[in-house]
Amino acid sequence: MSKIISVLWLAGAVVLSLAGVAAFIYLFLRDLNLFYLILSPVIFAVYQFPAVLIFRLWKGWKRRQNPEPAAPDGGQNPHSE
Repeated sequence: MSKIISVLWLAGAVVLSLAGVAAFIYLFLRDLNLFYLILSPVIFAVYQFPAVLIFRLWKGWKRRQNPEPAAPDGGQNPHSE
């Protein structure tokens, strides 16, 4: 994945996150009552879900592009016995 596309995916996640916060504030904090106060963490999580999804996809693609190097001891853990 090129660097420009990677930056665009990350910027998209940030924009979706900010849009989720703005929608939450606009729709629910204007008329806050006890019911909305109790449900506000769930509602906020629903509005943040698209941003989290895009971020996880970006992170997975980034990890596949740059795999972690092997351990210096060949992956052997002497304390596992």
